[in-house]
Amino acid sequence: MNEDAEFVVENVKEHHRWFQSCLPMIASENLISPLAREMLITDFCDRYAEGHPGKRYYQGCIYVDRVELKCIELAKKLFRCSYADVRATSGTVANIGVFKALAKPGDRITALNTAEGAHISHAKFGGAGVRGLEVVNYPFDSKNMNIDVDETVKLINEIKPRIALFGQSVYLFPTPLKEIADAAHDAGSWVVYDGAHVLGLIAGGKFQDPLREGADVVTGSTHKTLPGPQGGIVLSDHKGETEEDKKFLKRLDSGIFPGVVSNHHLHHMAAKAVAFAEHIEYGKKYSEQIIRNAKALGQAMHELGFDVFCEHLGFTESHQIVVGVGEGKGRESAESLEKANIIVNMNMIPGDIKPMNPSGLRIGVQELTRIGMKEKEMKDVAGLFKNVLIDKAEPENVKKRVAELRRNFNNIHYCFKEGEAHKYYKIA
Repeated sequence: MNEDAEFVVENVKEHHRWFQSCLPMIASENLISPLAREMLITDFCDRYAEGHPGKRYYQGCIYVDRVELKCIELAKKLFRCSYADVRATSGTVANIGVFKALAKPGDRITALNTAEGAHISHAKFGGAGVRGLEVVNYPFDSKNMNIDVDETVKLINEIKPRIALFGQSVYLFPTPLKEIADAAHDAGSWVVYDGAHVLGLIAGGKFQDPLREGADVVTGSTHKTLPGPQGGIVLSDHKGETEEDKKFLKRLDSGIFPGVVSNHHLHHMAAKAVAFAEHIEYGKKYSEQIIRNAKALGQAMHELGFDVFCEHLGFTESHQIVVGVGEGKGRESAESLEKANIIVNMNMIPGDIKPMNPSGLRIGVQELTRIGMKEKEMKDVAGLFKNVLIDKAEPENVKKRVAELRRNFNNIHYCFKEGEAHKYYKIA
């Protein structure tokens, strides 16, 4: 090994050692299971499979096709839908593919503003702009951290967007989709729900059920509350029973391939299939504990004097809480916590205009839940936040307490144990 390769290997090892003694609380991350991780280092990582199972542009795809068909089957079962495309390489790629399928450059779409929780792919400077779409923002209820239903319905009726896009990156409460979807359809809009952050909660029967609440399409990431490999997915419950429906599904399909994906990272697809199978088995229990933990952390931090958003609504119904830390102090707060091995991200909150100098923190509990922490540990975690941000304790001293708490939580839960995997990994 030369010194450059050794440098890379050593830094990856250091990262691994570091995170084993941290509290990882980035709301968009999670841990895949040992079996899913094993799929990432198989020969699938070296191969190409453009096209569809049985209709490839390459030979050598006999087993790839079997795994992809199983992955699609498991996705449909997990999300109770009739259409699933597992080829998107990220949630953003899934969004751009759907934008390509359903809208043309210059079309209007409606979405939230990024300062009010939208993902960057919903914005003119992100994925929507890549497709040349004009973005009009929904009215927002800052007190309740959600879309203003009445004003949103008025907006949709007025501008008749090609796509009414919902879903958030800062996502505390379900979108009032039932109340809005009918108006969007009456206006001739496609209803698209970006469930990236809450996809695992949805699959676990929690948060909300967008495909039954009016969404034509659900996009998402497969590595947040759904604890799979990094990647994306597109779902629909349109069944292709009419000619119009068949055209719709064909457009969705071509939006992903050849629209935004050529080869679709076959090792990630294999790991997705394992993650879907695990979530079918354990997702309900995992989702319930995530939400209990998020509520418990919100309550504990509130009692310790933090400005936790939406106390009047129970803080959250998702894996996230949002904490205001003072105007423009999000960055320095996140950096102080990192020095104590507490990993969170600064985040814009309503009223912020500077993404790199925001006033909030977005905190997720899905990874701590994945390693076995429950409500009791959330109180301990809240105390560590207080030590750093309120008491201004020395980060090195807090780091020792973080390591002590983490010491008993280094096993991954809610996944297959040895000897169980064969029941679900069998290729039909």
